[in-house]
Amino acid sequence: MQQERTLSRTSSQSYMPDPRNDDVLVYVNGEFVPKSKAVVSVFDSGFVLGDGVWEGIRLVKGKLVAVDEHINRIFAGAKSIELDLGVTPEQMKQLLWDTLNKNGMQDGAHIRLMCTRGKKSTPNQDPRFALGTASIVIVAEYKVIDPASKTHGLSLHTSTFRCSAPDVFDLRLNSHSRLNFIQALIQAINAGADEALMLDPNGFVASCNSTNFFIVRDGALWTSSGRYNFNGITHKTVMRLAREAGIELFVGDYTLAEVYTADEAFVTGTLGGITPVTRIDGKVIGSGTPGPVTARAANLYKTYIES
Repeated sequence: MQQERTLSRTSSQSYMPDPRNDDVLVYVNGEFVPKSKAVVSVFDSGFVLGDGVWEGIRLVKGKLVAVDEHINRIFAGAKSIELDLGVTPEQMKQLLWDTLNKNGMQDGAHIRLMCTRGKKSTPNQDPRFALGTASIVIVAEYKVIDPASKTHGLSLHTSTFRCSAPDVFDLRLNSHSRLNFIQALIQAINAGADEALMLDPNGFVASCNSTNFFIVRDGALWTSSGRYNFNGITHKTVMRLAREAGIELFVGDYTLAEVYTADEAFVTGTLGGITPVTRIDGKVIGSGTPGPVTARAANLYKTYIES
């Protein structure tokens, strides 16, 4: 008889259901269409092989948080893979606002900006078969974070899938190709955890499957060297805010043993901001509840995004 498993449904990406999302208008290659009719071709490069780059951006009290950093990152990523987006950074920014305005959104929304090499003449790997026009899709939805992840904290499981070096898969590229991270997350879910913690090729702690990772030891924030983790805008912002607030910050290599004996832990990402972590590989971190340094960092970040 197969043993039943209890699968976690908590995530740093978890948000509260909102019926308004059923009727949002989605920007697809120059048109605004209802969510139910928002489609791209099966010959689109993103569908065929994940050939594209994307950004997630929050709308808070009429402000797109760190919008210039997000626009700069997607254009840098597109340039690095020789993808002509067909618009300027300012035009792309205006498309974001057009999408929000079409939906009457002013607060509590999250944008997914997705750009691919566009439609191909045949489904294959070769970019020379692209027909020459990038696909641009913008999805704006109302997303308020599920408070359960903030009050109880996440449970992580260390995956056997590693974050790679840039010659294998460059994590500084916010690319559509995410299969290794999905595999890591599936492994964590099957182990009864919420998300995956991932190591680098040398066995040091790198990041989680979709977020960057911090621990707290003796009042100081620790995070990985950056060689093998996501080029996270929230990650950089939290480090900057910590320095400005006089919180000690260690950026470098550290091990799972140091994670297991940490006082606190949390992850950072655009949608969730700062989300506490209270268990890793079945081990309780610190007191098993979100700690004071995590709360202080979260308050600093909240003040920043609402300013």
